[in-house]
Amino acid sequence: MDLAKAAARAAELKDERALADLRHHVADELEDAVRSDDYRVRAAAYRAIGPLRFAQKAELLRRGLEDESPACRGSALVSLEMMSREHPSPVNSVRSQLHKLANADPNQAVRRLAVLCLKNGSPAKDTITLLDFIAESDEEDRDVRRAAASVRDALKRKANAR
Repeated sequence: MDLAKAAARAAELKDERALADLRHHVADELEDAVRSDDYRVRAAAYRAIGPLRFAQKAELLRRGLEDESPACRGSALVSLEMMSREHPSPVNSVRSQLHKLANADPNQAVRRLAVLCLKNGSPAKDTITLLDFIAESDEEDRDVRRAAASVRDALKRKANAR
């Protein structure tokens, strides 16, 4: 089964058993795809991890965050954001990588996606400080600044609610 089709099917599934069967069916293909020389194949694989809710492949997402291709880094970030919506641990486990991407990735879309992922993590002081710096910097891209300000404010509210 094509990974994009598997991801689309996974997004429709409500039954956990059927989702587990689908993950089992595509696990080897996913592993092979992230090792491809073609960045498009790798990006599709990283993008499929999120809809498949494939927590066992978190290490592949870490690798995706370090991929040379901005498309692959972006796809890994999209999956990471999706997987961290209900629990902060996926974001918290790669927080330092997200900080690097948000602060210094050469691709503005990747930077913005990294900022958006941080929203689902715990409201750590170093993250809030970084987001404040990005949001207030005149040298930053407007969309990245706007995303940083929004996520900073959300994390501050989350911290105050504790």
